[in-house]
Amino acid sequence: MASSPETNIMDEENSGSASGFGSDIFVMFSLTNLFIVAVLVFVFYKLYCKLIKSSIENPAIELPKIRKDMTVAELRQFDGTQHDGRVLVAVNGFIFDVTRGRRFYGPGGPYAAFGGRDASRGFATFSITPSNKEYDDLSDLNSMEMESVKEWEAQFREKYDLVGRLLKPGDEPRNYSDEEPDDTDHSTNTADEKKVN
Repeated sequence: MASSPETNIMDEENSGSASGFGSDIFVMFSLTNLFIVAVLVFVFYKLYCKLIKSSIENPAIELPKIRKDMTVAELRQFDGTQHDGRVLVAVNGFIFDVTRGRRFYGPGGPYAAFGGRDASRGFATFSITPSNKEYDDLSDLNSMEMESVKEWEAQFREKYDLVGRLLKPGDEPRNYSDEEPDDTDHSTNTADEKKVN
């Protein structure tokens, strides 16, 4: 059974269009993939440029260390809005330089309310609302809340530089000498406990 010339031509056209359709799909998928890759490369390039630009604009400036006891009013000056951008936070009567964590405690950060303030009550009660008291003695906190404050203090001692003590009204500041080691007064013992040791 010989097939007619017309049937052979139709078979060739159908086979040609079938392979043409397959190659069209392949080309279409290839172009789509190429487009997706180009978009991803562009996005990664923009993110990289932004990262490089921010590191150039905001270099990690190494500020000189401060060793000083402060009142609540003095502490408020270090909220990250001054020219050097230094941020200090007090926890459980001790002041820490948290400038390295400026993106958290500085202006615009999620914990900016703690910058330049005593954050003890906020850490104890899980509240970001700043305390407006002149000095908060934390005497009304329960034992669980005080334990939380002590844990936060321990974390801050590990991560940040100790600046000094937060002065109660009537307290006199200590005179820190340059020769004194950086980690003085890191214990949370009371004066009575220190006498026993």
